[in-house]
Amino acid sequence: MAVPVERPAVTVSAEQSRVAVIGAGPSGLMAAEVLARGGARVTVFDRMPTAGRKFLMAGRGGLNLTHSEESARFLPRYGAAEDVLAPAIAGFDPDALRRWCRALGEDTVVGTSGRVFPASFKASPLLRAWLRRLDGQGVAFRPRHRWTGWDPDGTLRFETPEGPASVAVDATVLALGGASWPQLGSDGRWTGLLEAEGVWVAPLQPSNCGFAVAWSPVFRDRFEGAPLKGIALSFRDHASRGEVTVTRAGLEGGGIYALSGPLRDAIAAEGAAVLSIDLRPDLSPAAMADRLAVARAGKASVSTALRKALKLPPVAIGLLQEVAHAEGMPLGARDAQALAALVGAVPVRLDAPRPIAGAISTAGGITAGELDENHMLRRRPGTFAAGEMLDWEAPTGGYLLQACFATGAAAGAGTLAWLAAR
Repeated sequence: MAVPVERPAVTVSAEQSRVAVIGAGPSGLMAAEVLARGGARVTVFDRMPTAGRKFLMAGRGGLNLTHSEESARFLPRYGAAEDVLAPAIAGFDPDALRRWCRALGEDTVVGTSGRVFPASFKASPLLRAWLRRLDGQGVAFRPRHRWTGWDPDGTLRFETPEGPASVAVDATVLALGGASWPQLGSDGRWTGLLEAEGVWVAPLQPSNCGFAVAWSPVFRDRFEGAPLKGIALSFRDHASRGEVTVTRAGLEGGGIYALSGPLRDAIAAEGAAVLSIDLRPDLSPAAMADRLAVARAGKASVSTALRKALKLPPVAIGLLQEVAHAEGMPLGARDAQALAALVGAVPVRLDAPRPIAGAISTAGGITAGELDENHMLRRRPGTFAAGEMLDWEAPTGGYLLQACFATGAAAGAGTLAWLAAR
């Protein structure tokens, strides 16, 4: 089978390369594959009983592996981390990821939005095939091993069901993930271990997350679980199209996840952020005002006019009433122009991001200056890092998994290069 990473191959003598990969998610497993193909003796350690727990969870939504858009649009999705991630993604880009899947017997398909999925739309067949291949390459797995740092002589320390254990290796790849969904394996406890070594770690924060809103009891109890579809959301110079769902605590969904970074940062700086929701983004304010004026000329109630003239569902009308009540000006007291303006820009105050444990992904992590070009920690030679441990974030849509796979491949290749140069 073809080598999954399109970069010059480096082969290391097996006798000289005992490598530990800590973390059995996509980044760690990809690093293990690259290392095994390069001749290293690889052992993957993970605190969970089985590999790829969060990967399997992602597969419940169809497993969005990557995106098909061109590089000029793809890379800017990583925002401030674009330049940092560009070399890794160039080494293992979306096309390479799709070829890698095909080599595992899983063809990929492109959805109408450009997102790329396995043809089965499941994670489990891909993971099973991958683990079989890794087993055939001689990769060993040690489940229920929680990494707890280093002994004074540099050996790795683990907590295991049988008690503490020390493991001596020639190199280590850290791929422990961020701090979202800790029950699936990544709990962020590694931050203290690296900070004790002098490694600068940007604080871990929720990304692609929902936000808390102080709904009135009436709105919350009536509309909990109701989706707002076909809407547009904006915050300052950031905008998205998508769906959100009303929860008891606030708002969740792809539309708000896409804005989570700037919203989170604004709340941290200012205490709150006001999200603007356009309930009818395909109609201009003037067109909405004209329709509402005609509907209300017949003495229809404001709720009936909104429902018939603008086709708004009950949850959208309820949201308008919620905001009108907070502003102290009932909907019925507004003329057609003012009502249309509100429909096109409903202000919703967000008080806090939802807790990191329930976020889709994590922002923060090992800062770029702590790593060399091989993904090795400058303060800990022979130790490499990949995936969500690094300080980057990305929207959903395939960008998250693509960067995890790519940085795992880059860390594996970087480890081989360092071992060969010793």
